[in-house]
Amino acid sequence: MTDLAQKPKTPITLSTLNKYKKTGEKFSCLTCYDASFAHLMDVAEIDTILVGDSLGMVVQGQSSTLPVTVADMVYHTANVARGNGHALIMTDLPFMSYATLADAISSSRAVMQAGANMVKLEGGSELAQIVQTLANNGVPTCVHLGLTPQSVNVFGGYKVQGKTESQTAKLLSDCEILVGAGASMILLECVPSALAKQVTERFDVPVIGIGAGVDTDGQVLVMHDMLGVYTRKPAKFVKDFLSDASNETGDIVGAFKNFHQAVKDKAFPTVAHSF
Repeated sequence: MTDLAQKPKTPITLSTLNKYKKTGEKFSCLTCYDASFAHLMDVAEIDTILVGDSLGMVVQGQSSTLPVTVADMVYHTANVARGNGHALIMTDLPFMSYATLADAISSSRAVMQAGANMVKLEGGSELAQIVQTLANNGVPTCVHLGLTPQSVNVFGGYKVQGKTESQTAKLLSDCEILVGAGASMILLECVPSALAKQVTERFDVPVIGIGAGVDTDGQVLVMHDMLGVYTRKPAKFVKDFLSDASNETGDIVGAFKNFHQAVKDKAFPTVAHSF
């Protein structure tokens, strides 16, 4: 069995992730929604935690992320913060909670005061003013590009983005504008590996991937997915680390540790998990 005793660790900060970017060290990220799993991720030394609006689907049983509220995100962020001592905590701003600058400021204040170290927003260049205002007020932002689940009704489903020349040009332009506005991190979801590599090499902020190949600076998975807890068919980029043969302890902490090490070693994702 894995030793679950809490050991003092140096907190991961944005400066840490920027250092990893410069030295080429990969970093791990998992979604988390409560104190107990946050503690287990602490033991496994997961680098970053995303309190994702994915909780709408994996915790609340919703059909999408759209019903999630700011109050939900505040509640779960506070829970995670109580169990965390190591990882940088990033929290999603949910659907329509940053439609205006005033909304974005209010929502960001709420989740940051609950324990987040950074907020994540879905969208492109239209977020530039929001990103700049938040940065000027001490709120780091991660911009989520590619497949953005809050826009599932616009996309007509969960589809790979950035496959055409125009989509590629738009994504690169969005990154340029948002990084210029002060975005601290980029998350790419379901984009071709070659495009994710291009973004990672072109911009000096850390880039996290999910379904975006092995070349991004960090990798994120939904915790339930990587533990094999599926309520629907898993996406191509998912790997079950709990039942994987390399998990010698056969427990959840072992799965977290194996994910973390596989990311560090560039052993995950493989071509089979990429587009």
